[in-house]
Amino acid sequence: MNKPDLINAISEKTNLEKNMVEKALQGFEDVIIEQLKAGKEVTLTGFGTFSAKFRHARKGVNPQRPSESINVPAVTVPKFKAGKTLKDSLKDAHTSVSSEPVAEETKPLPQAEEVSPSNENSSEPLG
Repeated sequence: MNKPDLINAISEKTNLEKNMVEKALQGFEDVIIEQLKAGKEVTLTGFGTFSAKFRHARKGVNPQRPSESINVPAVTVPKFKAGKTLKDSLKDAHTSVSSEPVAEETKPLPQAEEVSPSNENSSEPLG
């Protein structure tokens, strides 16, 4: 769902005009951004918390030349932590979407024998 779809959905659910919903959503975005820039958090109880996290500068690996290191600059990034009500509603949605079990394709993991240097000659299993 993109922003216009969200505006339409909110408009239908609340019986508000689309232009009013668009103004409210834009105001919501503006307030969140202003608060994060000021170093504050915005908590919508049950829904989640918006915050800003500072990442220090660090050394990284150049993906095009793995033997070369690069400097990754410090940056502030947005963060969202989902609240309990949101998490619980998604758990419920998973069970209500389909009552049939979902078959996941799984591949067996290769079994490796563990060999300890102290008991290489021992026939006792490790454990």
